[in-house]
Amino acid sequence: MTKSNFSRREFLGVSAAVAGGSLAARNVLLSQESETLPTRRAAPSDTVKFGMIGVGMQGSGLLGTSIHLPGVECAGAADLYDGRHTLAREIVRPDLPVTRRYRDLLDNKNIDCIVAAVPDHWHRQVVIDTVSAGKDIYCEKPMSHTAADGFAMVDAAKRSGRIVQIGSQRVSSQTCAKAREIVAQGMLGDLMLVEGWLGRNDPTGAWQYPPPFDLSPQNLDWDTWQGDVVPKRPFNPLIFARWRCWKEYGTGVAGDLLVHLISGMMFMLGINEPPRQAAAVGGIRHWKDGRNMPDVHGVVYYFGDLPVYMRLNLATEMPETYRIQGSKGLLEVGGSSVSFTPQLGIDTYPSYYTGSFPRAMREEYLRRWHAENDEKLARLPPQESISYRMPDFDDTRPHLANFFDAVRTRKPVVEDVVFGHHAALACHMANESYFRKTAVTWDGASGTIRS
Repeated sequence: MTKSNFSRREFLGVSAAVAGGSLAARNVLLSQESETLPTRRAAPSDTVKFGMIGVGMQGSGLLGTSIHLPGVECAGAADLYDGRHTLAREIVRPDLPVTRRYRDLLDNKNIDCIVAAVPDHWHRQVVIDTVSAGKDIYCEKPMSHTAADGFAMVDAAKRSGRIVQIGSQRVSSQTCAKAREIVAQGMLGDLMLVEGWLGRNDPTGAWQYPPPFDLSPQNLDWDTWQGDVVPKRPFNPLIFARWRCWKEYGTGVAGDLLVHLISGMMFMLGINEPPRQAAAVGGIRHWKDGRNMPDVHGVVYYFGDLPVYMRLNLATEMPETYRIQGSKGLLEVGGSSVSFTPQLGIDTYPSYYTGSFPRAMREEYLRRWHAENDEKLARLPPQESISYRMPDFDDTRPHLANFFDAVRTRKPVVEDVVFGHHAALACHMANESYFRKTAVTWDGASGTIRS
């Protein structure tokens, strides 16, 4: 290197002292429980009695969590597989009323509300039947199986005036709440781009669940389980256990994982509308087991004019992460942590481009730059990155608690039917773009997804 040439590294090193000092770091421990989560036993008159529809993998977890919330009791459970009647009684009590017909729970005047965890293709019917029966409902994500289903569910909820909470629990996460606070305070400046990703790398994570050993047409109402929307198939235990793999019953990785990323992002950024455009790539690249839903799915959205890039993978493990990029800093959100790193967005050192100037011109530029900037940079306050962490991560318990409290008080829930509909539409657009092999847009006037 000759004396007449300045490298980029040398220019960066010149200004370490004028950048307002080094970046400090601070760690904050978030409390484990939300301040709004009830901790005291409710009076008998305030006890909420619920019916459980669907006692499978997710439903059994929701059931077990709900009955340990103060002032919440399970008064009955419904499932089309008799083995889950036994499971429900094991979770709650030996004499719990159980049935194959969920409408028995809707007819029960002692039941105030419903918690439902059924395959996606049953969401519309269960929600509409529940609110039409005058009961509130917590329905697992994604809210709908199709865009048309979502509109029907929104209309039914509005007509009935009943409470509908959708089970994308990220909106009750304390890490997402802290991120929402940081965004609302304007600490990120102009939002530039949002990234999110989540990956798994094991058969169970890719929905290759083992069917119950005893499953048969005698202990499972297979005909009812299939519903009336798609042609009937012969009894198939794999489809019963792994329904997420087929678009006829589920919404794939979009409805299982992407909806969490979308719901969390919408909550953090204060968005409550569907994206206006989506373009997806992906494929069945690893789990070639007869499924028709992709195991790799990447989607680029426009939410308004904000670019959003989400990627899901069932054969590469990646912890659920958001990276929200702003003109004043970077916000990274994980399951149990939030980190904000501020950025000044200004030159804190002379431009290395002037390495292309002749020596005399470069020296004059440096003299002017330091004269104009050194004093201003010295007055800048110290920059501090902040990390918030939780000792344990649980967003399901507060999400359910929010629902039962709303049933008791009639206060709005944190994720109502409109929010759930908009989040689900983003997932449907991702799937439509993938299957159509082209970008799609949301036509709000007609309520349809267009190529």
